[in-house]
Formats: sequence, C-alpha cells, structure tokens
Amino acid sequence: MRVAFLTTDNRDQFKDYGAPAPCFGPAPEALLQGFALLPELEIHVVACARAEMRSPEKLAPNVFFHCLIVPKLGWMRTLFQGCILSVRKKLKEIQPDLVHGQGTEGHNSLAAVFSGFPNVCTIHGNMRLIARLERPNPLSYNWLAARLESFTIPRSLGIVCITHHTKSAVTALARRTWVVPNAVDPSFFQIQPHATPNALPRILCVGRVCPLKNQNALIQALDPLATRRKFELVFVGNVNENEPYGAEFSRLVDARPWCRRAGFADREDLKAALSEATLLALTSLEENCPMVILEAMAAGVPVVAAKVGGVPDLIEEDKTGWFCDPRDRADMRAGIEKVLANPPRMTEVAGLAKLRAHELFHPKVVAQRHIEIYHEILRDSKPIAVKPRHHHRM
Repeated sequence: MRVAFLTTDNRDQFKDYGAPAPCFGPAPEALLQGFALLPELEIHVVACARAEMRSPEKLAPNVFFHCLIVPKLGWMRTLFQGCILSVRKKLKEIQPDLVHGQGTEGHNSLAAVFSGFPNVCTIHGNMRLIARLERPNPLSYNWLAARLESFTIPRSLGIVCITHHTKSAVTALARRTWVVPNAVDPSFFQIQPHATPNALPRILCVGRVCPLKNQNALIQALDPLATRRKFELVFVGNVNENEPYGAEFSRLVDARPWCRRAGFADREDLKAALSEATLLALTSLEENCPMVILEAMAAGVPVVAAKVGGVPDLIEEDKTGWFCDPRDRADMRAGIEKVLANPPRMTEVAGLAKLRAHELFHPKVVAQRHIEIYHEILRDSKPIAVKPRHHHRM
C-alpha cells in the first residue's frame, strides 16, 4: 500500500533552514517510526516549506520524504491555496492509494481533502474547542484554525480521533471516525530514573505557559503545601513575559524559592527532565491527547493530571495515574500531596503505567491500527470529487 503522509516540517516553522534533516511533531514522528517497522507499507511524507532546505530522499527504507517550496503568498493569507496546489501536483506524481493529513490547524487537512485521492485526517488540537475556551480575536490564527477544522471534517472520508473526547466533538460533522491514540517515541521507554532516594521530590510541569495550561493556578494551589513539605516545582516550556499571563507567571515563580523555570526543552532535554522527575503534574483546562502524559508513562514517571478532555482515555485513576480538578486549587493540592506522601504506591502505579503505555502507545501498535483504517477506507469508499476552486465557500 502506498500512502501520502501530509505533515509539517518544523524546520520551516522555526525557520531552522540549515538543519540537515526534517523534524516533525512528536506524534507524527512516532507514527512514522511505527510505519518504518512495517515493510508492507510505502510511505511518502510530504511537507511544505517557505525556503529551500537540505533533505534526505528517505527517512527509512520504506519512508520517502518530499519537501515542497511554497511562496509566502500561498500560505494563510490565501487560505493555503499555494500549499494545496503544490501538494496536489506532487500527489499526481506519487499516485498514492490514500492520503493522510496530519492536523487540522493548517494546510495538511485541506490538502488531503482537495487531493483527489481517498483521504483521512487526524485531529490533534481540537481547534474549535480551544477557540470556545480562549475566544480568539477574529482573523487570528486560532480563530481561523477553528473554522478550517469545521470546513475539513465533513469533507474527509474519515477522521482519526486520538481520544473519545475528539470523537464526541466531531461525530456530528464527520463521515466516519476511529479512535486511535498517539504513538510515543520508543526511546522514552528506555529512560532510567536518575533521582537519588533522598533527593528533594521534583514535580515537573511541561507546556507553553498560557491560561489554557493553568500554570499560575497550580503555583498558587501548592503554596500551602510548600509550608509543610519540601519539594521543587520545575516548569518546562516557553513563556512570553510580554503577555499578562506570562508576566504574572514570572512574578509568581521569582517569589518562590521552590519554583524553577527551565525554559524550552527539545526531546532530549525532556527525556533528561523526566529521568529526574518524581511526578508529572498536568493541570490544563483543556487537553486532547497530551504527548507529555504518554511520554511520562513510557518513562515510568507517575502522573497527576486534570480530568479534562481526552485525558481519561490515557490513565486510570489510582491504577496508572491520578486525576485532579484544574479549577479547584484545593483539589489540585490534595491530589499532589496524596501522591507525594506514598512513594511505594507511586512506584507501583508508574510501573503499571509503563506496561500499559507499551501495550497502547508503542509506534508499531499504533501504526498497525492505522493500516486497518486505511484498508477500511479503500474497501468501502471512493475519492471525494472536491476541487480547490470551492475553497472560498468556507
């Protein structure tokens, strides 16, 4: 089976045009690792960029890479018309059996539904739900992404939902849906804890500092706990101090000796942080399938997470992790204190979580489930005849 896999090369996103190899988000990259283990597949990764980049022709023996240069005018200001047309032209050369668009935040899902081939799209960010929470300004990125999501969902032959949370959000629009979790990079399963038995407990919080991730409320929730128990709260992720929330975060952290910010972390930095963590705390107000939970489970790090969105798909209370209410500071504090007070139970739960992660989130397991979906689409469906000139109707 020949599959075109439309995704984003993060070298373009970060303007790192000198990097020698493509870099994808953790979920698409892990899925590609799984595809590389299945020789019956021929995968063609297609990514659009604004500038020339050195790229290998193959990422694995059965995984090819195509970088398409699209001028500035072909991106958001024209609703990605340049990307759609460039991808469509490349797909005529590749002649895939099926096209898989990764994410509805940009052009990948649009290019998939306009490809002229059987197609499926994966939703990662639930942009419509995020927009309801954040209420972005009209014509802003998130505002537009939410509308693009509404446009592409009914035009795809099917939507891969990484949690039941997404499935419930798209069922009314989608032709068909499947629930398949993200895959996690197998190297996270190899992480060994480095923390010494008598070390200060380290609570790790990963994510861009913003109201949706709720870091400021977590800090304030743990203030009373810090008066009776020693621990360190470490934040990994970017912070924009020019924004009110980021400025408040910085003030809160700087005023507390038990708080520390580690800044942006690449995957190697994150692995190092997980190896030294006692506990991962994720207290977001909205999540779909947060990769850091999967990565922590794979690494054997206990998780306390907000019971929101798709998170209940990932962990089971007191068996593979624990839940808290992110809008209730007392509940966040009590949940974390309960876990820190029982190290043997933490170890037991983390061990079971690691086993569960291997069963559910290993790349080969997730890739095999995608093959089943591809066969189902090809067996039951025909291409949708949608042409790019209809795109203005959104």
